[in-house]
Amino acid sequence: MKKYRVLTLIPARYASSRFPGKPLALISKKSMIQRVYENCASAVSDDIEFISAVVTDDDRIEEHVNSFGGRVLRVDDDVQSGSERISLAYERYFENEKVDLVVNVQGDEPLLKSDLLENIAHFHLEQDYDIATVVKRVKGLDGDFLDPNKVKAVFSPEIGKCHYFSRASIPFDRDKNNADTHWFLHVGVYSYRPQKLKEFCQAGVSRLENLEKLEQLRALELGMSIGAIETNAMLLGVDTPEDIKRLEGVLGE
Repeated sequence: MKKYRVLTLIPARYASSRFPGKPLALISKKSMIQRVYENCASAVSDDIEFISAVVTDDDRIEEHVNSFGGRVLRVDDDVQSGSERISLAYERYFENEKVDLVVNVQGDEPLLKSDLLENIAHFHLEQDYDIATVVKRVKGLDGDFLDPNKVKAVFSPEIGKCHYFSRASIPFDRDKNNADTHWFLHVGVYSYRPQKLKEFCQAGVSRLENLEKLEQLRALELGMSIGAIETNAMLLGVDTPEDIKRLEGVLGE
């Protein structure tokens, strides 16, 4: 049986305009970055070797990850995005090793479990897409569908392909008579073919990316294909200190 290698990298910065020190914030006595790391590190498969690491430019985060036995990679460069930081980490620490996929997991998604990583890795390895990501089906065209902070994916589940992403409320239901009206929420987990990750980061910001402030649009403008799997998992990203209380309520710890 062929053994694949999947590198899961978790970018973590201390600075944040809305929530400084967010990776070290405690959620029921365990830091957010530890929860994310442990979830990623618990991924397992007979045909995949999963390797997980936190990528940071901060001494405090590095020391904390080391304190609970996690793996941490330093990338101190001044970069614009987490994707650029993990690309540099891959190039400096793993480029000379066999790696089939590089997965970018946001450090503020403590409810993201290992089975989702296992599923996206298997999907991507079995398909020809340059990039793979995750979407969630949502019914109704109100609430989050109207929220520009909730990114919508134009997604064909029949073939597992994403055609576009937007902060706008798309696709538009012109006739408003579809009893099964739904849309797809984009979950920001990305699995890259290593060479495509390098090409993506070397290209620089694209026109549509700059317009919508969505970096996945850069990949589409470069002609890259993006596939996706669906999830029903409950996910709750952390943007503000108030989100911590909501998470603790969900976790019940």
